[in-house]
Amino acid sequence: MVTQVNNKQRWVVGITGASGSIYGIRLIESLLDAGYAVHLIITDAGWRVLKEELGWEVTKRQQAIERAFGERAEHIQYHPVQDIGASIASGSFRVKGMIIMPCSMGTLSTIAHGASDNLMGRAADVMLKEGRPLIIVPRETPLHAIHLENMLKLARLGVRIVPAMPAFYHHPQTLDDIVNFLVGKVLDNVHIEHQLFTRWGDSDVQPGTEQ
Repeated sequence: MVTQVNNKQRWVVGITGASGSIYGIRLIESLLDAGYAVHLIITDAGWRVLKEELGWEVTKRQQAIERAFGERAEHIQYHPVQDIGASIASGSFRVKGMIIMPCSMGTLSTIAHGASDNLMGRAADVMLKEGRPLIIVPRETPLHAIHLENMLKLARLGVRIVPAMPAFYHHPQTLDDIVNFLVGKVLDNVHIEHQLFTRWGDSDVQPGTEQ
């Protein structure tokens, strides 16, 4: 059954140059499945990672999105990262919130210091000033003190930091299982229902209790 998408119920999704672009793509699919429209920003480095990790042909970016999402791409509004005059650059444009997944340390630093020099930074700044949910999924290791200080600064402002850390209590069997778990944790943080992983306590046998 195809979910009816309400184009007035919108989330902003950002994909940066951190490794793990599959997380952002699965997130978009899940938001569409849940009936939301998506306003999408991809940094130039993010496009590079989509090419390197997922094999996307990124010369024509709008067409790349249409190839990836098929008919559902009509519910995705793509905004070039330099389009500082896009709808989502204004607080008067209503969206449910913004999720940056994955988020590079460079983008995280930009947001932490209020440097709205491109649409990614400006859209995140709008979430902060309007009091809307902002979820950041950092993907870097190891972390040095500047990374940690920037995350702490944003966390104190109410930003949800959801690191790209897999869990194994649900016994993942495939890479998809690991991706789905993290996307599901992000959706949990914005109270969107999903069936992406088996929750602790929902299975008959808990890990470590097998007879």
